[in-house]
Amino acid sequence: MNLKSIATHFSDPNAAREFFEKQCWPDGTVCPFCGVIGEAYRLKAKPDSKSPVRPGVWKCKGCRKQFTVTKGTIFEDSHIPLTVWLMTIHLLCASKKGVSAHQIHRMLGVSYKSAWFMVHRLRYASTQDPLAAQLTGIVEVDEAYIGARRTSKHRKLMAYTAKPGERPKDIPSPVDGKQAVLAMVQRGGDVRSAHVQRVTAANLRPILNHNIEYGARVMTDAGTVLHGAIHPRRHDQVNHSEQEYGRYEDGLCISTNSVEGFFSLLKRGLHGTYHHVSARHLHRYLSEFDFRYNSRKITDGERSCRLIRKASGKRLTFRQLSPKATS
Repeated sequence: MNLKSIATHFSDPNAAREFFEKQCWPDGTVCPFCGVIGEAYRLKAKPDSKSPVRPGVWKCKGCRKQFTVTKGTIFEDSHIPLTVWLMTIHLLCASKKGVSAHQIHRMLGVSYKSAWFMVHRLRYASTQDPLAAQLTGIVEVDEAYIGARRTSKHRKLMAYTAKPGERPKDIPSPVDGKQAVLAMVQRGGDVRSAHVQRVTAANLRPILNHNIEYGARVMTDAGTVLHGAIHPRRHDQVNHSEQEYGRYEDGLCISTNSVEGFFSLLKRGLHGTYHHVSARHLHRYLSEFDFRYNSRKITDGERSCRLIRKASGKRLTFRQLSPKATS
């Protein structure tokens, strides 16, 4: 599946809706109210009836309620055609570093407000399942800071610019005002990332315990905070301050190159594509990059279909997203 095939085969709303039905209901029609599978029938208007029936409406034989394929999904109550949704999904899944809402607005002819709401709902759909298995084997862990860079000259200027009668302010930290992101990459496998308020052992320990099994072998840089949070797992470190980026022990490479590779994609996407991301919505962008990284071994079309299937059972309203946010 690509943009050419979408424009050719799914320009008709009925064809796009049938494609969504095949992806969301691979084992038969699922009632969003009672959960019965394969016990619904499509409603059709009778020839002599004066009351029309909307296309794509189904009725469950169990609870007798009517529904469509968008009920109980991120597409519910959306006035945007499913063809436009399908193109947006493919652009988001096929772009390695993401696609901005402004670009969706320019390319597909929807308003910026609608495009912003659409991509945020897709990011919400791409979130990891709560019962996903823990990371095993060799797991690389590292932290990164997202935000504008402050030079030492700028930080000193901020510190010594004080009003008469006031003491000079302390020199801010290089990461002052930035947002901390923790990433855990299973070597050759999936990634889990999280937005944390402060990089402390107390904050990181619950995240690591939830995502990494106790028998895993963890590799980090020489930071002392991660060492305290990882205990009692087996822990290997590389000292980047001594220009050490990898070494071999008993034929095993000790490095953090995999998690650094994920951070390179994340930072280039946030800086080069989105430019500005508010702290309120940072976790949704992390879900987007996690989803693309975890499905990197399949094609763009398969990744798009996987995202459509993940949209079921999730709802996100514009009020929950805060209308004033425009990141």
